[in-house]
Amino acid sequence: MGKRKVIAIIPARAGSKRIPNKNVHELGGRPMIAWTIEAAIKSSLFTDILVSTDGDGIAQLSKSLGARVPFLRRGNDADDYSPVWVATTNALIQMENYTVQKYDIVVQLMPNCPCRSASDIVRAYNHFLSLDTNFQISVFKFGWMNPWWAMRLNDKTMRPDPIFPEALKKRSQDLDDLYCPSGAIWIAKADALKREKTFYGENYSVFPIDWQSALDIDEKDDLEMAEAVFNLRRGI
Repeated sequence: MGKRKVIAIIPARAGSKRIPNKNVHELGGRPMIAWTIEAAIKSSLFTDILVSTDGDGIAQLSKSLGARVPFLRRGNDADDYSPVWVATTNALIQMENYTVQKYDIVVQLMPNCPCRSASDIVRAYNHFLSLDTNFQISVFKFGWMNPWWAMRLNDKTMRPDPIFPEALKKRSQDLDDLYCPSGAIWIAKADALKREKTFYGENYSVFPIDWQSALDIDEKDDLEMAEAVFNLRRGI
């Protein structure tokens, strides 16, 4: 087998509502998307690094940082409702048509996971190659926030509705570890993704990463946590 053609796809929608212009919001002294593009480049894994965006500003910035943006996203996959992997699948197909080549593996890197490093990407990729699977998603282990004790709360009566009532009387060390998906590094065989149009395909696997690398930025509080992670890594 010849050298695999591997594409990194960075979906970067312009219309974020909770954090306006989130993907270019300054973080650690740089636009947020810069950290993901840099990690992809430093990994040295990719035939192409594609930023899939509907925003001209994001497109120009991404090109200046070394990514390819040969076309802008148009249509329904740039709305507030479509799962991100729909946009990734469409971008993969469009890029194959544009380059007149087929990719073997696609790696989706969400720009709102800026703390994931090049070494995280390499380790996740090598783990994927070691498995007999078509899909792999990154996860992190819950730590101090114990989901076994999670509950819904009626905000009128303030009465709780435990999701796992049988776990409430157990010590945390007696409960199984639980993991949460993170958008940091999702990997698929390209043909399988085009066929199933989801990373949650049959027999998908997971790759655990640490909570810092897994950090997803969706709310303003997440920005503060990400800044703290960058400062911690810099020894500030």
